[in-house]
Amino acid sequence: MTLTLTPIREIPLIRPGDNLADILLSRISSNLISIQDGDILVIAQKIVSKAEGRMQDLTQVMPSRKAIELAALCDKKPSLVELILQESSEILRTRPGTIIVEHRLGFVCANAGIDHSNVAGEGSDVSDWVLLLPVDPDRSASCIRERIEANTQKRIGVMIVDSHGRAWRTGIVGACIGLSGLPALADMRGEIDLFGFTLRITQIAVADELAAAASLVMGQAAEGIPAVHVRGFPYPLQEGAFQDLIRPKEQDMFR
Repeated sequence: MTLTLTPIREIPLIRPGDNLADILLSRISSNLISIQDGDILVIAQKIVSKAEGRMQDLTQVMPSRKAIELAALCDKKPSLVELILQESSEILRTRPGTIIVEHRLGFVCANAGIDHSNVAGEGSDVSDWVLLLPVDPDRSASCIRERIEANTQKRIGVMIVDSHGRAWRTGIVGACIGLSGLPALADMRGEIDLFGFTLRITQIAVADELAAAASLVMGQAAEGIPAVHVRGFPYPLQEGAFQDLIRPKEQDMFR
């Protein structure tokens, strides 16, 4: 098996309303990449959110009393905390500088995935602008996939990724937050290992594994590579959903 990840270079700064699929098609062509059946495009959440107009000017956000109280405890701007509350279904942990939430999409993350880096809008200081996650990342991935498949006549997968921290480990890694046309999990239960043992609980988060690999190519600072072309994914393409990766609350021992 050979897994090849190729950066898609020269993607311009994305603005609200941009047709991201058409921009990707253009840059894929200029990078001399030929789309084949089974290929996957991994796309950074940031450019999807920008295209969908998910930028927010903190100076235009009116914080609630709850946001003001929580901001004082966590040493954050009340307007930012207000957005965190709006994007979350539950506050799980707090400490100065960090609010751990269950995002409305179902996963646990810091500060509801709201990001300051590489975000700039008009009419306010750069530090006043933040970016929210897409409203429905699976749908976003599906729309991009449908447009690209219609233009190439090839069957592909599309995945949207973001950087997440992990319990008990330092550092962030790329993680899937939305996908279309590829599996989120590979269920190995019932398979036989090298020594004849039948696997009973093994499920592989293949979308997260690929997200982490693609994030190595994208980088985390000023690299300017928000999309990666993947060939050689070792699992058959099939319809998957991000919710396949969410552990049910009744099975979550760490809440």
